[in-house]
Amino acid sequence: MAASLAALAGAGVAGVAVELWWGVVERQAPGVYDWTGYLELAAMARCYGLRVRAILAFHQCGASPQDPSWITLPPWVLEEMDKMPDLSYTDRYQRRNKEYISLGCDILPILKGRSPMQAYSDFMRSFRDTFKEYLGAIVTEVQVGMGPGGELRYPSCPTDKLNQPGSSSELGEFQCYDKFMQASLSARAQIVGMQDWGNGGPAGTDGSQQNPEETSFFRANDGCWNTPYGRFFLEWYSGMLLLHGERLCMVADAIFSGTGMTIAGKVSGIHWHYYTCSHPSELTAGYYNTLLRDGYLPIAQMFARYKAALCCSCFDLRDAERNNSESSPEGTLRQLIVAAKMCNLPLNGENSMTRLDDTSVNQVIRSSRLYSGGASGTSFSFNYVRMNKSLFEFQNWNRFTKFVRQMSDARTFLARLEFRRGQQYLSSMSVVWVVSRACACT
Repeated sequence: MAASLAALAGAGVAGVAVELWWGVVERQAPGVYDWTGYLELAAMARCYGLRVRAILAFHQCGASPQDPSWITLPPWVLEEMDKMPDLSYTDRYQRRNKEYISLGCDILPILKGRSPMQAYSDFMRSFRDTFKEYLGAIVTEVQVGMGPGGELRYPSCPTDKLNQPGSSSELGEFQCYDKFMQASLSARAQIVGMQDWGNGGPAGTDGSQQNPEETSFFRANDGCWNTPYGRFFLEWYSGMLLLHGERLCMVADAIFSGTGMTIAGKVSGIHWHYYTCSHPSELTAGYYNTLLRDGYLPIAQMFARYKAALCCSCFDLRDAERNNSESSPEGTLRQLIVAAKMCNLPLNGENSMTRLDDTSVNQVIRSSRLYSGGASGTSFSFNYVRMNKSLFEFQNWNRFTKFVRQMSDARTFLARLEFRRGQQYLSSMSVVWVVSRACACT
């Protein structure tokens, strides 16, 4: 690890981004925290002049115990989920997902007397107090995990599937069938005077399908997504996700105020039905983004209220590489970047696939230019995912160091503004961070 950090510092990267796993730190018992490994990493980063971007990971890592990076939620949380299965996200087939606690019980005391929000806030306070000497100087940003994969979304499709090329074109399933989400939906339906709309989620949504035209809810013509009921359900479903993100931002803003750190949150790049009318895979993930509605601007506006940075992926993906003509990672990314620029948000980009070929690297640079010339006071940085053995192999390392130099060169991001009299050029430099899973097992 010391040799790796020294090499990264020599290459000119700004620092390392590392997940701090809830299932590792608070594994033994509620309120008992062990930060040992992460403290060692912070000390090493300081030694080599690197900064640390802390990612507070309240989700599961890996798909199964056979996964080499398998990390569950804390065992005492899983015990409560076994006792009360409705703490897990649930689809219409009653399949339970334990990647992250259902946001339907955010403020209910279901974790041995604490609510999930209280558990998350206690974790943040412990982190702040333990790393006090590093905050603002070495640890300069805290990215708050907000859902599966650390992203603000529902687990409409299991995270391991999202990471498998070719299998992520499913429409996904609405995650609103645990009793807490159902109670919220029913209450909302009563408020609008349509009690029947609160009896479960929408019909005609076969999440295993890949063609939205074969479903009655998502099809373009006369699909239920664009009816009064569909709009009611999607506003409630996406609104619950927004409320969850707002609660976490509010807590993080209060806890880290005055520390000199930036807070951040991540939005998923769900792109495989972007060129359809209903954008079904985005809807099931909780993003009410359709041909008729911008679903990302409300998220950016929520982040802006807390001066939080927005993190998103897809920077390395090209539409030309997609087998599905309805998919558009470039279109999805453009819309997210526009929302960030409209709200003057700092932006953290990420690659979706771990590769260092010329096509991928050049696409990252092209995508990063979309944010150049933004409002003064905003910043852009890029997280390279992730640090592993292959990164330091001769050919990959040469490409990576060249990439870092390009991303750090102001000339790469010259943005030209046309004026009536003459022209003006603005530079918007990027800094590169490397995502490490260095302390997954402390």
